[in-house]
Amino acid sequence: MQGSSGHNAVPPSTSADTSRILDVKPLRSLKPIFPPSNQAAPFVCGSPNGPFPPEYSSFYPFCVPPPPPEPEPPQPQATWTAAAPTPIRSFRTPGPSDGPGEMMNGDAEQFAEGKKRASGMRPSSSSRRRRSTAMVLGRSAPGTFVIPISPFNREVGNREMVDYVLTTFDALRRRLSQLEDAKEAPGGIIRRADLKASSILMTQNVRTNMKKRVGVVPGVEIGDIFFFRMEMCLVGLHTQSMGGIDYMTVRGEQEEESVALSIVSSGYYDDDAEDKDVLIYSGQGGAMTRNGKPAPDQQLVRGNLALDRSMHRANEVRVIRGMPDSVNPNTKVYMYDGLYIIQQSWMEKAKSGANTFKYKLVRVPGQPDAFAIWKTIQRWKEDISTRSGVIIADLTSGGETIAVSLVNDVDNEKGPPYFNYFSTLKYSRPFSILHSSYECNCHNACKPGDLNCSCVRKNGGDFPYTANGVLVSRKPLVYECGPSCPCGPNCKNRVSQGGPKVRLEVFKTKNRGWGLRSCDPIRAGSFICEYAGEVIDKDRLKQKVDEGENDEYIFDTSRVYEPFKWNYEVGLLEDESTSDSPEEYNIPSPLIISAKEFGNVGRFMNHSCYPTVFWQPVTYGTSNESYLHIAFYAMRHIPPMTELTYDYGMVPTEGGIGAAYRKRKCLCGSPKCRGHFGL
Repeated sequence: MQGSSGHNAVPPSTSADTSRILDVKPLRSLKPIFPPSNQAAPFVCGSPNGPFPPEYSSFYPFCVPPPPPEPEPPQPQATWTAAAPTPIRSFRTPGPSDGPGEMMNGDAEQFAEGKKRASGMRPSSSSRRRRSTAMVLGRSAPGTFVIPISPFNREVGNREMVDYVLTTFDALRRRLSQLEDAKEAPGGIIRRADLKASSILMTQNVRTNMKKRVGVVPGVEIGDIFFFRMEMCLVGLHTQSMGGIDYMTVRGEQEEESVALSIVSSGYYDDDAEDKDVLIYSGQGGAMTRNGKPAPDQQLVRGNLALDRSMHRANEVRVIRGMPDSVNPNTKVYMYDGLYIIQQSWMEKAKSGANTFKYKLVRVPGQPDAFAIWKTIQRWKEDISTRSGVIIADLTSGGETIAVSLVNDVDNEKGPPYFNYFSTLKYSRPFSILHSSYECNCHNACKPGDLNCSCVRKNGGDFPYTANGVLVSRKPLVYECGPSCPCGPNCKNRVSQGGPKVRLEVFKTKNRGWGLRSCDPIRAGSFICEYAGEVIDKDRLKQKVDEGENDEYIFDTSRVYEPFKWNYEVGLLEDESTSDSPEEYNIPSPLIISAKEFGNVGRFMNHSCYPTVFWQPVTYGTSNESYLHIAFYAMRHIPPMTELTYDYGMVPTEGGIGAAYRKRKCLCGSPKCRGHFGL
């Protein structure tokens, strides 16, 4: 629904059904109730151990009081004033020029070295070594960990730190999920690898933006998505692991008061959350009956009191919206929708029968769209004709289980040059795949931890995917079950063989030709697609170059790619069974694929120096490592309508082929852009 629809408007007092609410005073006339001054922490745990299973220890800020703050020099007392609506330029992520605090470690020595580079001086070798060490987690014995986050960056983050913390969390969570999947858990035990991973990172101070603030959180951008609430805690967007209202205490003109910082609207209360610019949010407390007793009325305390104070102060409140995951409806996706202002509040009876506070929040204008994009996509899924610029509803012509649309809302081009849609590799010299080099004896499905399964053994004894089909770690080679394995097509070890699981869209970019993006949110480690095409050898590639054939759809595993760390850090785990899995690919002979004549959606992915996707070699039930597939996986969580890109790499000059390639200007626009790719 567009704009402020009538169903979200606050009903006038003359239309209220007074028979449903008895003796309820307006919110502004209720006497505020302040928490006791000796209250340990604003967060109230639901149980003695908070939101964690009994085997996990509690940690600040969720269930135990924070450590006492260091004494600060006396400051002149200032009156807290309401924040004015923030102009659009204020929503940007701080750049490298914003000072030494925006660097990875934020220390003055590195800042000085940066000034040397800017003036043409070469940094010292010792500082280069320190920077390279800081950029990667310390590789040490299990149970020890070198923290690469400075105290400053723990208090105030930036985009690099937010990405680093989220990547570290999800890598650890995937590994813990892998270990838990391999165990025979007693009945009734709920596995929460996300809680265990966050507990470890909190203990090790792997977090950022610990300093609470009203308004924008440095490094967190509007439209960012989260699949776990603990991720929002680690980056300082919303520090309540379960509570829907996050707040802090500020000093007012006469006394300290609480103000709201952020809210999570996830559908558990009677929120009216369909409008893209207006949210009717229900206060906390009194939502459900307990032990057969009627639900109690909500009280003007804690988060409710903070929302009331924020309404009068007109300060911005961060809004996170929770929606069902389109790929896995049993889970939620949380999207940061930007800053809102509380305009009105009132009370009404909820479905539970309790008197409930209601707050009308209106989105601050001038911010990038987030939830509005989500709502638009839902309409497209219901009726593709509502999508502007659609050229073909399914360019695969049924070649994939999920249709891939072709869209151009930029210019009048009717589509890319003709090619044959082919969903896998086309070998000029066919391999016999009917006789696998290995096959499992699992007649239902391969099970994690089953060392009797030959496919599990080929993967080093670890199942390469979690229970929901997410890749755990980059590996030299991933062995999936092949055509001779009796485990069936639904086996969890056939993730990359079933085609895309998200709704993809080939679209016309403004300056880089055609690109690829997803209408669905994508979780880090999720399979996206294969790079399909015709397998050629070096001689054929050289012939193409010598003849001047313009083939821009070459994928070559022998190119030089920027190294990056994606796997979990062993030093964070004390489990003796964990080992540092190498991330370098082990491909005995180059695999060169041309997708010019034959290919799938993978051919439309553009290059980026800060990509959203990485490639992983995979083989299906064969030890012949010359017969490979190139599968793409999400490097991090990818919001809907975000372009899917990978690093094209640099062409080596060996063999005389690289010299014929011309250097191409990079238009990725990322802060880490190298300026070019190719030779």
